[in-house]
Amino acid sequence: MPVLTRLIPSPLVVDIRPGALDDLACVLADERISHSGRLAVAVSGGSGARLRERISPSMPGATWYEVGGGTLDDAVRLASDIKAGHFDAVVGLGGGKIIDCAKFAAARVGLPLVAVPTNLAHDGLCSPVATLDNDAGRGSYGVPNPIAVVIDLDVIREAPVRFVRAGIGDAVSNISAIADWELANRVKGERIDGLAAAMARQAGEAVLRHPGGIGDNDFLQVLAEALVLSGIAMSVSGDSRPSSGACHEINHAFDLLYPKRAAAHGEQCGLGAAFAMWLRGAHEQSAYMAEVLRRHGLPVLPDEIGFTTDEFVKAVEFAPETRPGRYTILEHLDLNTEQIKDTYADYVKAIGS
Repeated sequence: MPVLTRLIPSPLVVDIRPGALDDLACVLADERISHSGRLAVAVSGGSGARLRERISPSMPGATWYEVGGGTLDDAVRLASDIKAGHFDAVVGLGGGKIIDCAKFAAARVGLPLVAVPTNLAHDGLCSPVATLDNDAGRGSYGVPNPIAVVIDLDVIREAPVRFVRAGIGDAVSNISAIADWELANRVKGERIDGLAAAMARQAGEAVLRHPGGIGDNDFLQVLAEALVLSGIAMSVSGDSRPSSGACHEINHAFDLLYPKRAAAHGEQCGLGAAFAMWLRGAHEQSAYMAEVLRRHGLPVLPDEIGFTTDEFVKAVEFAPETRPGRYTILEHLDLNTEQIKDTYADYVKAIGS
């Protein structure tokens, strides 16, 4: 009887440890990535540019491209520049915007991408999605997974602490997203990919239950691995379902309603996850999630990121419109303005200020 399996799209190399950047050239020399050493390296003007001087001597065949921002135009321009050369692979070195630009550009010209993030702000570093600003606000574009991911924890420790905190919020929000997926399965019959759900759930739980903090390498290791696993879980399922539920709908509502005031993606997702858990009646889990988020310095109330109660209520009410067709606790309850206000008041009383 034949053994039936499936191939999981995932990186050939995942190197997460202190000092990993020192061995980047060895990773790139893998003939499955680059046989000639001709590489297009996209960097930001900040963290990536500062690292260029350190690693460029070990990559003599690389051509460096400084990317100005995280817009669709930036990514298209990068793809056009890269297309003019004869490269084996694209390397994205920098924060999330640079990684997403590099992912999009690499997909556009048909080259593999090596992701070298300089912070852990969200799970996009290994996901099959590039999120880019466009004329309509912000769009998500399907791309292949990176062929390799190199995360130097020494570099991560030098990043602004807020970016690491945001990654915590994004990872922990997986727990709420999986609960929404299970709800959609029970009510709508939506199929759950068990492997994707297990990977995303365990990634979130590992971060939520870890006793360490952002100053500990052990915790940063777990966080980085969780974000990588979240990205792979999305590739396994073929969409963002394992990591995106009501938590991300609330995040997108903040982005669309208050584009100039929106906080970091992971901050908003963490807050949205804690509130979504409360909405679904998982009050103890919601309170524990809020406690952990607070311990890491993350917001659990909208006023902690500059929004009033009324603005938050408006965001929650608008949130289902950000992902038409996605079924979460928000669509299930279909609360009106006054019901959201009352539920939010109960949430505030329970978790304290």
